[in-house]
Amino acid sequence: MEKRVITVSKRRKGLAVASALLGGVLALSACTGGDDNVSGSDGGDSSQSKVDEAAAKKTSAAQIKITPEDGSDNASINNSAAVTVSKGTLTDVSMTTSDGTEVSGEISADKKSWKPSTQLERSTNYKLAAEAKDSDGRVAHENASFTTVSPANSFIGNFTPDDGTTVGVGMPVSINFDKAITNKAAVQKGIKVSTTGGQEVACHWFNANRMDCRPEEYWKEGSTVTLKLALDGVEGAEGVFGVQQKTVTFKIGRNQVSYVDAKTKQMKITQDGKTVRTIPISAGSPENKTYEGIMVMSEKFKETRMNGATVGFTDDDGKGEYDIKDVPHAIRLSSSGTFIHGNYWGAKSIFGGVNTSHGCVGLQDAKGADDPKTPGAWFYNNSILGDVVVVQNTGDKTVAPDNGLNGWNMSWADWKAGSAA
Repeated sequence: MEKRVITVSKRRKGLAVASALLGGVLALSACTGGDDNVSGSDGGDSSQSKVDEAAAKKTSAAQIKITPEDGSDNASINNSAAVTVSKGTLTDVSMTTSDGTEVSGEISADKKSWKPSTQLERSTNYKLAAEAKDSDGRVAHENASFTTVSPANSFIGNFTPDDGTTVGVGMPVSINFDKAITNKAAVQKGIKVSTTGGQEVACHWFNANRMDCRPEEYWKEGSTVTLKLALDGVEGAEGVFGVQQKTVTFKIGRNQVSYVDAKTKQMKITQDGKTVRTIPISAGSPENKTYEGIMVMSEKFKETRMNGATVGFTDDDGKGEYDIKDVPHAIRLSSSGTFIHGNYWGAKSIFGGVNTSHGCVGLQDAKGADDPKTPGAWFYNNSILGDVVVVQNTGDKTVAPDNGLNGWNMSWADWKAGSAA
């Protein structure tokens, strides 16, 4: 019995020791984990969550956006370098070219945006640095660099008439593009021509580089015509984009139409349908007839040089059949060289008597273009670009609609058929 008791007692002691050892291990493990938790609670600076929280508190809420995105190429010269901020206000924006030249700009009154003061240049790399603050005064920064579209990858339209001018009732809007346009519909969609005269305006493509716009009849006198070019970013041909963003207005003056009759050798000038003067003329000779048709004045020169060689009239030696260095009061009617101009070298008797020119319409005038009493000077002084000259009874063909600003020689149906809209 005694031996048995001792055995049980030893066993209990062994279990107690084992239990104590196991408990020690468990206690040690629990204590180690507990120490980590305590350390994390008491020493927050070393806790990742606390670090993230602290960093978040230090970051500005202001969000700066720069257009275009950093690294962009073929960027617009009109709409690039736009800087805006949300949840804050702009405090400083600087813009420079790659060579360090500063670009002026201005922060808006509400300090929410910035833009350059001038149009950007093509093929130029620009760098932008913007700074903003949030409501707690914390600062945010943003930087971007971009390159604007190159001349090789862009197109412009050279247009007539000029902004702010007053022109005659025959002046079309004529746009000549410096690159061939293959996507005519997209380009035409970006061009709007309207008039206060209430007339429908249609555009006609003569070729890949030229588009003219006009109403069915001459513009109404006293009306205002507006040309809007919204071509920035429009792809006119593969990889070639527009850069123009412009509005042009011009005014239509009095209705002046002059009628040249090569048979009677007289020109009748009308304003608003009433004849104001009749002037004797000398048109093209039978060998060099003047074009017939409706012609629009496109250029005026008080004096200019006319050399026959430039329009195909040459002698056997290759020199021009004529070379007059001071032709007075010359008004261009076609791009091929048809003018109505003063003539001081011909006898007065030819005007109204015989057609002697190489295709132009001549008016009696004085050398030096300084005598306002001559018919040539009077007509020049009483004409403006866009006035109409209708030439009749010459026996020659009608001037081509694209030879100068002479689209009026095309029917309205044919004109509208040339639209890409």
